[in-house]
Amino acid sequence: MKLYFAGLLLLAAISCPAQESPYFVTYDHHLEEPGNLDIEASATTDAPRTGQKFYGAPWMEFEYGVTANWTTEFYLEGQSTYGDSTIFTGWRWENRYRPLKRLHLINPVLYLEYENINEASRIQKEVEGDAPDVSSSNAILRQEQDHELEAKLILSRDWHSWNFAENFIVAKNFSQSEGVEFGYSLGAFRPLGTVASGKDCHFCRENFSAGVEFYGGLGSTQGFVLSDTAHYVAPVFAWLVTENSTLRFSPGFGLTHESNPVLFRVGYSYEIQDFKGKVARLFGAKN
Repeated sequence: MKLYFAGLLLLAAISCPAQESPYFVTYDHHLEEPGNLDIEASATTDAPRTGQKFYGAPWMEFEYGVTANWTTEFYLEGQSTYGDSTIFTGWRWENRYRPLKRLHLINPVLYLEYENINEASRIQKEVEGDAPDVSSSNAILRQEQDHELEAKLILSRDWHSWNFAENFIVAKNFSQSEGVEFGYSLGAFRPLGTVASGKDCHFCRENFSAGVEFYGGLGSTQGFVLSDTAHYVAPVFAWLVTENSTLRFSPGFGLTHESNPVLFRVGYSYEIQDFKGKVARLFGAKN
C-alpha cells in the first residue's frame, strides 16, 4: 500500500508535459492530440463503513492519440486491502472515436472497452449494475475472472468557459450470466481563471479548474432500477502543474447505502508530445 502512494509521489515530482479535464469517471469530447502519449498514475481509496476493510486501488493509464478523431488507451490495475493482501486485478483496453470532425452543439463520442479483470477490481472508473462485493477476501475474488465488453455514448459540449458532459454506459460480462448492466455519469467543470495572467507562475487562477461529477449504476436487463445500486456525487479539481502536466483530486460521497461513504481519487498525468516522432527518430527515421 505504501509503495503505491510512494510511486504516485515520485511521479508527481517529475516535470512533465497537457492539462486534462478534472473528471475521473466522466468522459468529454476532447481527445488526445495525434502522436502524443499521455501517461497517468492514479489511485482510488475508500472510507469504509463499519465492518468493511480499507482498500487502495492504483492504476496506470497509457493514452495515445492515433488520429484527431481516435484515441486508444491501455490500463494496468491493482488492489491492496488492509489486513488482507495486495494483488494485480487485470488490464483494460479502451477506444474512443469522435465521428464528427467539426464541433457542434452536442458532440458525440463512441466508446468501446474490453476488460480482462477479476472481481477484486476496485478502481471504479465507472459504476454499473449492482453494488460490488466488498465483504469477500481477495483470495476468493481474484479467482472470479471477468471478460467484459463495455460501450458508452458520450455527449459533450463546451459552453463559454464551461464543459458539460453526459455518459450512458452499457456493459456485458461474458464470464457470468448476469445480463447487460447499465450505468451513467454526468459532469460539469470550468477553469477558475479564463484570462491568462501573462505571468510564468504555477499558482495562477487559469492553472486551476473545478467542477462536479455524478455517477452510478442503473441495474441491468434483469432489473433497470436506481435502488440497490451505488451512486456518488464528487467534486473534481485539477491543477496544471507545468505546461503539459496535471494533478487531479476528487472526493466522492456516496448517496445510497450500497455506495462507499467516501471515495478518494488522486491522479497525475505526464504527456509526451510528439511521441510518435520521437520514437521514429530514435530508430533513425528522418524528418
